[in-house]
Amino acid sequence: MSESSPPYKDRTLSPAERTRDLLSRMTLEEKVAQMLCVWQQKAQTLVDDKGAFDPAKAKDHFAHGNGLGQVGRPSDAGGGRTARQMAELTNAIQRFFVEGSRLGIPVIFHEECLHGHAAPEGTSFSQPIGLGATFDPGLVERLFTMTAAEARARGTHQALTPVVDVAREPRWGRVEETFGEDPYLVARMGVAAVRGFQGDATFKDKTRVIATMKHYAAHGQPESGNNCAPANVSLRVLREVFLSTFKAAIQEGGALSVMPSYNEVDGVPSHANRWLIEDVLRKE
Repeated sequence: MSESSPPYKDRTLSPAERTRDLLSRMTLEEKVAQMLCVWQQKAQTLVDDKGAFDPAKAKDHFAHGNGLGQVGRPSDAGGGRTARQMAELTNAIQRFFVEGSRLGIPVIFHEECLHGHAAPEGTSFSQPIGLGATFDPGLVERLFTMTAAEARARGTHQALTPVVDVAREPRWGRVEETFGEDPYLVARMGVAAVRGFQGDATFKDKTRVIATMKHYAAHGQPESGNNCAPANVSLRVLREVFLSTFKAAIQEGGALSVMPSYNEVDGVPSHANRWLIEDVLRKE
């Protein structure tokens, strides 16, 4: 393959081959750029006061040509963006980074889709606690299939959903985001939600998005019900209750993304917990 069309752009090669080639070409700065996300800084870096793409602003902030990993929630860019305007915005941002960076790595756009696409003109369904009360995984899969199609039509690639926390602390203010207190029910609904979002995970028809399991782990039993408080649970409870839902959603549903929780388990923050993320999540 010619240098003008390097192997990492060849869709006939495997993802592993393309990734190896791409990584071998990246500078340290380009690798760092892929770890970054612009969310609440969109007004300062990417859009004008009406929420439309601002090429001058983007050039000022991304003139280095290193690219960008993610843009968070383009739906909240401002100006009351309609569905069509949101699609135009994501297209414009994507074109800027693909054509304006050295390697042309596409940006990933993520959105909140807890009970439908949380965006202007998005369809809002029942909260997950209500969906859990239906005991109907088929319904949940169909619902999130519709949500995925809505979000993808606007340029979204990743949904920060579903929540597969098991609600074991009624004072916690996010109980309604969960499917309930029973790990079996939560697991069945979680698997259904993942299948709705991702389909067969080939994304060939461009109507599906990456599902993100959260919050890993034991976020559903925070001390005193405070959202970011420690989870004081035994290893047996951690595995049988709180990790079991993630295991099902990943091994049965094929979830492609996991969000670590804001809390700490056994004194170790989840984002820095090598045992939790490396040993359990990746190796088990």
